[in-house]
Amino acid sequence: MSELPADRISRTRAALIWAALVIAILVPITAAGLSPLLAWRQPVYIIAGFAGVIAMALLLLQPLLAGGRLPGLTATRGRRWHRWVGGLLVAAVVIHVGALWITSPPDVVDALLLRSPTPFSVWGVTAMWAVFAAALLATLRHRLRLRPRIWRRAHTSLAMVTVIGSVVHALLIEGTMETVSKWALCALVLAATVKALVDLKVWAVRRR
Repeated sequence: MSELPADRISRTRAALIWAALVIAILVPITAAGLSPLLAWRQPVYIIAGFAGVIAMALLLLQPLLAGGRLPGLTATRGRRWHRWVGGLLVAAVVIHVGALWITSPPDVVDALLLRSPTPFSVWGVTAMWAVFAAALLATLRHRLRLRPRIWRRAHTSLAMVTVIGSVVHALLIEGTMETVSKWALCALVLAATVKALVDLKVWAVRRR
């Protein structure tokens, strides 16, 4: 038997990676759409829930883009997509919180003031402020004139808080997300984040 050409193997591998990523994102969203908990719910509540699910899906993309793990994307395009997806992530969080505010303002106020009796609220609010801070730091990167290493460490630290807070927030909630797909998505988000941290070596100490 003749061996397959290297370029064909590369194309096949790239197609499999993108297919797996699409499945990892679409399965939790589809499962949430089929949730019986959506029956008789107000449209605003449904929007809030789906915005949260989409935000978790976007969190899977971010470390893959930052670490250059998606085939077919150059480093420059990957960073550009990382910024765009970051903007979509902020928008999804704003829609998630805003829709919940419309549904129940007192609950959102309690969560923002960290006096909510539900533990998942604290984790969610922590992740929200972290993603806002990470986005703001990225926007003001040139104005702040921080050293690249300092900026990367600060941005990465905020991203880690966002990921951990979001994962714990999602796992503690018994909502529209289906249990198995939710755990799988959270595990993939954590794995992708750890892989990106290892590859980028953000905290590596440079020797003079």
